[in-house]
Amino acid sequence: MKQIKHLFTKYIPTIAFFGCILLIWELVIRTGLISFHLLPKPSEMTLALINNWDVIFPHIIQTLTETIIGLILAIIFGFITAILLDMSPWVKKVVYPLIITSQTIPMIALAPLLLLWFGFGLTPKIIIVILSCFFPITIATIGGFAQIDKDFTKLLQSMNASYWQTLWFVKLPGSLPQFFSGLKIAATYSVTGAIVGEYVGGYQGLGIYMQEVAHSHVISLVFAAITVTILLSLLLFFLVMTIERIVIPWNKVE
Repeated sequence: MKQIKHLFTKYIPTIAFFGCILLIWELVIRTGLISFHLLPKPSEMTLALINNWDVIFPHIIQTLTETIIGLILAIIFGFITAILLDMSPWVKKVVYPLIITSQTIPMIALAPLLLLWFGFGLTPKIIIVILSCFFPITIATIGGFAQIDKDFTKLLQSMNASYWQTLWFVKLPGSLPQFFSGLKIAATYSVTGAIVGEYVGGYQGLGIYMQEVAHSHVISLVFAAITVTILLSLLLFFLVMTIERIVIPWNKVE
């Protein structure tokens, strides 16, 4: 309860500022400065979300499933890759540039190929989430390993410690702050990655729902789905932040 109260107190200015934006938005639409056909009122979006919750909820579950599975696999692959690169400087020289290059490929261009190869099920969406989240997790973890004080590793080596013992007792604990920094970035990317995959093709999900209501010109529902997407990203971000506070309480993140 204390942590929740602390977070609420910490973000009161942000909440108040966001509330002012919504209020101005509402007033601008009500006074007719911007047509409601172009931009719905926040109150209209809220009512649309409530009235269509039974339709939107299955799409949320689908997108959230793709996101969570993809994010977990990205964490696993990212950690394994970071350890392999840390173990061998030669492997790092070969693979590290390939990891950087992989980020130059637009996901929206890769998604149709994944659909052709793996069909319209969960697999292509999960792969896109993995590709979206893998980079920040891997790079942050590698950076964390590189920042470890060399004196600690030399001390363990002088006691004939193996690489795995050095990894477990020194490198992993020391790299956790950087790892969580990358994971927080990845968490905000993950929902967007899933929706990109759904936009290209699928049967269910927020990306599919956005397309359906956009084609029907129900703009309030489009914005309602976008709002849900933002809330899911924020939820995952604060979940990672909470886990970080539990796992590394000595690392005070403001």
